[in-house]
Amino acid sequence: MKGFGFTEHGGPDRLGFVEIAEPVPGPGEVRVRLKAAAFNRLDLFTLQGIPGVPVERPHVLGSDGAGVVDAVGSGVETSLMGGRVVINPGLWDGSCPACQRGHEEACPQYRIVGEHTQGTATRWVTLPRRNVHPLPDDRGFDEAAAAPLVFQTAWRALATVGEVGPDCRVAIVGAGGGVVPAAVQVAHHLGATVTVAARSRAKADRLRPFGACETVEFNEAHPLDRELWAASGKRGYDVIFDSVGAPTLPRSVRALSRGGRAVVIGATAGPIVSLDVRTLFWRQASIRGSTMANASEFEAMYGAWRRGALRSVIDSRWRWEEASRAWARFDAPDLLGKIVLTLPE
Repeated sequence: MKGFGFTEHGGPDRLGFVEIAEPVPGPGEVRVRLKAAAFNRLDLFTLQGIPGVPVERPHVLGSDGAGVVDAVGSGVETSLMGGRVVINPGLWDGSCPACQRGHEEACPQYRIVGEHTQGTATRWVTLPRRNVHPLPDDRGFDEAAAAPLVFQTAWRALATVGEVGPDCRVAIVGAGGGVVPAAVQVAHHLGATVTVAARSRAKADRLRPFGACETVEFNEAHPLDRELWAASGKRGYDVIFDSVGAPTLPRSVRALSRGGRAVVIGATAGPIVSLDVRTLFWRQASIRGSTMANASEFEAMYGAWRRGALRSVIDSRWRWEEASRAWARFDAPDLLGKIVLTLPE
């Protein structure tokens, strides 16, 4: 079957439609006929090649997707056939000690659809039964495809790792892409007061409808840490959510309150960071890493999404055959939300 991806790692010039085998569900698996898929920054890194992460080639991109169950493997209830579902792209073995304790995110075999396996920018995908969740009839496939990866990433990073609760002061660094509007909504949903810091106040202000109470603009003349420190009334922030990496993390750390937590979920602008550790021990602060979510965190996030407490943010919708043009949106300075593909019948 045809999918959108690559045969060799590299840049956008390597992208195109490739042929892979049609999947057949094995024991305990379901096959989903995809109706919509979405791209993430992770797809950029997968295309470029992630050190230590081998992929089957040709490789189809896309971690997010929603569709209809059209085949089930042995041991799976046939009542699922024809059901509308959204997929959880986090994969775990279910049998290791971490999984048995409910810490699937720590499974040594943890993988992500589209990074370690064939992705969703194609006709079908097979998944363990536990990775499909019923999609309400009043929610579109496109908005469902735009939700799972970014919202589960934001939920774990803020609710669990960052320990965000009512009255917390939270700063979100950045104002574009898909995870930032998700993080703003999750922090607001958890009761925090949310500040968005970006290199453009106009971009940061776009996050106000999602729960940002204040926005901060920073640049070389007005460094991030100084602007956040001033915005916090010189108290610092309890949690700073940073997905940028090298250019911002050292300054995010300097803007933490006593006992504050800098939660790192990505490094879109560089992974190698140099910082003054004296800030950490003097303020009893910490840097914490987070990625994806475990099963219970996904359920909590998805429940909030189904109730309408969280809502998908879609930057743009594209037909599947326009996938190359859709990919170019990653370079758009006004990107906000997810890039969604509508898959053909």
